[in-house]
Amino acid sequence: MKNEHPKFWSTPTGWAALVLIAAATYFLIFEHGQHVLQFLPYLILLLCPLMHVFMHGSHGKHGHDHSHAPDEKKEESFQELTDKNAAYRDGYIQGLEEGRKESHKKENSDE
Repeated sequence: MKNEHPKFWSTPTGWAALVLIAAATYFLIFEHGQHVLQFLPYLILLLCPLMHVFMHGSHGKHGHDHSHAPDEKKEESFQELTDKNAAYRDGYIQGLEEGRKESHKKENSDE
């Protein structure tokens, strides 16, 4: 037996909310359509953050228990990360120096 609460929209309160939203939408569109249409571009822009909040709300809440699964991704130690960053930095500096040498060669050959 699951001990989960039902989704809000499947409860009687959710159904009542859907009916009220539908009625408000009907009256806004058909009775006050001229007033609402001028705000349509702003309503579309408002939908972006609302969709982001409501559609991403269930991430990470899938009810899976991963405690028994082995940890596939090993965390790197601080020293390993430092070594990687140092190697990246050294390669970047070497690339800059080579680029400068090539640009000096071009400038010297153009003169």
